[in-house]
Amino acid sequence: MAVHRKRFRVEDIVGGEMPILDVAEEAGPMHNEIMAELRAIRAQMAKSSVPLSGSAAMAAIDASTAQELSEARTMLETYRAQIEQCEKLKVELDLIHDAIDRTKREIATLHGKSFDGGEMAKVNGELGAVVGGTEQATQQILEAAESIDQAASALGKVDSVDQQKRLADDIQERVISIFEACNFQDLTGQRISKVMTTMKFIEQHINAMMDIWGGVDAIKAHVPAQVDTRSEDDKLLNGPKLAGDVGHASQDDIDALFD
Repeated sequence: MAVHRKRFRVEDIVGGEMPILDVAEEAGPMHNEIMAELRAIRAQMAKSSVPLSGSAAMAAIDASTAQELSEARTMLETYRAQIEQCEKLKVELDLIHDAIDRTKREIATLHGKSFDGGEMAKVNGELGAVVGGTEQATQQILEAAESIDQAASALGKVDSVDQQKRLADDIQERVISIFEACNFQDLTGQRISKVMTTMKFIEQHINAMMDIWGGVDAIKAHVPAQVDTRSEDDKLLNGPKLAGDVGHASQDDIDALFD
């Protein structure tokens, strides 16, 4: 049966009919080759792998997903533990930083107001003045006492009333000189009070630094062993004992040695 093809307007304009191509005849050989290649690929795929059913494939996917999820959870727990350790380390480092910063401030205060400032020089000056004033007063008292002794000796040897009066006046003048020399103790007390104030200031800041690093007990662990390098005679010179000091011999103990 002949197929009647619709004639388009462009064909009328051109004035001729379009040739009818026999597509089946031209595409036949290539089509057969393509189909043969597809059949060969399908056969090769069927030999190389066995297709999984829908349920088996889902089970394999679920198992793989569960394993990956378990590994991810394990890794997450590891990271979480590491983060906690880092946070603890940060807290410790912050405490150390704060302790170092506070210690620096204490040292700066001591350095600025005591050791490198005018306060320590003032302390040295006050102690020097105490020593000098004590020596001067002691010398004045000794001279006055010697003059009193000489005047008292001469007083018993003279018969003149005028000479006796002059010696008595001299003795009285020397006594007044002794009283004046004894005023050094008031100045000495004031000077030593200034020194004690400075020493207390230093002690407070040193105690504050010791508290920063754990107190006295923590510092004792780092104290080096003390080695006494003094000679035998120097070891006996410990100075007068204070009230409440132990380990000193009393006068009664010394007297007991001669009984």
